[in-house]
Amino acid sequence: MFKKVLFAALATALVTAVALPVQFAPAAAAAMSCKEAAKMKYPSDMKGRHTFKKECKATWKASQKA
Repeated sequence: MFKKVLFAALATALVTAVALPVQFAPAAAAAMSCKEAAKMKYPSDMKGRHTFKKECKATWKASQKA
């Protein structure tokens, strides 16, 4: 009985850990280029990736001027 409960708890913890979305730390996100961020956000949409990359670059340039 104890083995079944322990196994069920372990399986639940494993499924929960896999199902949770990965959160990036701000430092990791800052080190990522616009191209890499666009690939992560739109893995299969080429036009969406292009638009996101252009917006990201424009935002980055504006933040560097300020």
